[in-house]
Amino acid sequence: MPYGWFLMPFSPYAATPEDAPEHPVTEIAGDPSSGVIILCDHASNEIPPEYRALGMPEDQLSRHIAYDIGAAGMARRLADVFGAPALLTNFSRLLIDPNRGEDDPTLVMRLSDGAVVPGNARVDEAEVERRIKRFYRPYDRAIKAKIADAMATGIRPVILSIHSFTPNWRGYPRPWHAGILWAKDHRLSQSLIAALAANDDLVVGDNEPYNGALTGDVIDRHALANGFSNTLIEIRQDLIAEAADAAAWGERLAKTLGPLLEHPQHREDFRLA
Repeated sequence: MPYGWFLMPFSPYAATPEDAPEHPVTEIAGDPSSGVIILCDHASNEIPPEYRALGMPEDQLSRHIAYDIGAAGMARRLADVFGAPALLTNFSRLLIDPNRGEDDPTLVMRLSDGAVVPGNARVDEAEVERRIKRFYRPYDRAIKAKIADAMATGIRPVILSIHSFTPNWRGYPRPWHAGILWAKDHRLSQSLIAALAANDDLVVGDNEPYNGALTGDVIDRHALANGFSNTLIEIRQDLIAEAADAAAWGERLAKTLGPLLEHPQHREDFRLA
């Protein structure tokens, strides 16, 4: 009975000091003057022990519903090539999704791609607020700090948000190898789409498989709100599930992005254009 115990009256939320993770965010050191900040919102499927895996079996926690498979490896390789700072979350999106606004109804998912999340079924406002304080806001503060570090060098940073998507959705195969998402500011995204699409072996989505206009997401909160050039990159998970493949895609993206980032428009506030 994988879920029965979770429905019994008890509180899984009272963390002990030894259980509580001290660092909900992994910070990769980099040169603030590199002109790039790399973010990976769904880097990990980790859930602190006191949450008892949210009542989910292990095979569910290895799926895309818990994290973006392969995205962390890409983000790390990008940071290495660019010598840039990067931030990767150390908690599962099933606990709370940092790529949503605090008032978004999908901030804490009770049902995700057909899977019921028992540990979220009865989450009240107080518990959501606990998770916001413990996981969500530390990531938000870390992003703001990296932006401040970059601005202190006199160089406006470009925000690169790294994600991955499933090869199939509800029985339908997704043809794209890469999807480039954007909203309001398309400067870097359109250039990147063209550069990737120039490769005959790639099918590249323009705001596919998702639309990049999501109010309150990380790009909206930190890039668009400040006029920073940005793009959100999604790579299909079957292409990056292995560590070597994720690193290779990180390398490929870095080589493609490098020349594009040299254009002076990416150091300008798009709101003033």
